[in-house]
Amino acid sequence: MNTMPQSPSVVFFGTPEFAAAQLSAIIEAGIRVKAVVTAPDKPAGRGKKLMQSAVKTLAISHDLVVLQPPNLKDQEFITELYSLDAELFVVVAFRMLPEVVWKMPPLGTFNLHASLLPQYRGAAPINRAIMNGEKASGLTTFLLNEKIDEGNILMQKAMEIGADETAGSLHDRMMEEGKTLVVETILGLANGSLTPQPQTNQAKLSQAPKIFKEDCRINWKKDIKTIYNHIRGLSPYPAAFTTFCNEETNQEIFVKVLSASVVMETGAGSPLQIETDNKSYLSVGHPEGKILLKEIQAPGKRAMFVKDFLNGFQLAGRWFVKE
Repeated sequence: MNTMPQSPSVVFFGTPEFAAAQLSAIIEAGIRVKAVVTAPDKPAGRGKKLMQSAVKTLAISHDLVVLQPPNLKDQEFITELYSLDAELFVVVAFRMLPEVVWKMPPLGTFNLHASLLPQYRGAAPINRAIMNGEKASGLTTFLLNEKIDEGNILMQKAMEIGADETAGSLHDRMMEEGKTLVVETILGLANGSLTPQPQTNQAKLSQAPKIFKEDCRINWKKDIKTIYNHIRGLSPYPAAFTTFCNEETNQEIFVKVLSASVVMETGAGSPLQIETDNKSYLSVGHPEGKILLKEIQAPGKRAMFVKDFLNGFQLAGRWFVKE
């Protein structure tokens, strides 16, 4: 594909699959990518084999220059960036850049963020929006400045969140929608058609801080809708979890809950009590009804539907979930 007349040269910063999809769109649009900056290869799996990021794999397949600095303030890396003489830096799902980097290109440095800023600033906007029961979110491209996720907005696209949508499905939809937004932002900055707008002050701002393990624990004291949103907002990763406990033997099973549904019926089941037919049905009682578990994962096992889980593990006796 021929390079567009007003296409600027860019350096792309990103690491996971979400970022690789945007890099692919930039390449397909004929935009000149002078280099790609991504995370250093990391050991993974039982053999601790070095694995490269999705962005690096794509970059290599297109014979692009790949930079993997452990330290973004390293002088050798800074000098190499300067020598590339790129007009614009594009950041998608990457770590925080030092000022010396984001101030470098003449057209600036912009980031693609998975929310409608200023809402859900932070590391986990997709998860947090669903966990909070939001019905809408979106994507924002914005210029980086010294404050995290507070730079001037370039473009936005609103997106609805389905009532039963998981973080995984919203992630995948945003990954696709982001392609157009990133390419249009690059071209808009190049031809001067975009006017950066300051983020508006809003009375109530929801934040999207990084998710830690303890954030994933299911709090069965919450209302039933909140529990359901918690499960789908963390599915498939990092996944909500709970502990099954046997009342007689005190046996405990740590379980990730990847998929569930809700039955609203006051008094339908004893709170915290697990009900099962040991064939295909598994539920947790709640004062407002029941939470039907559909897909779960036990330690050392793959994720599986409840029917398959019960086929290999019979919950004999009385079981309940830890609060």
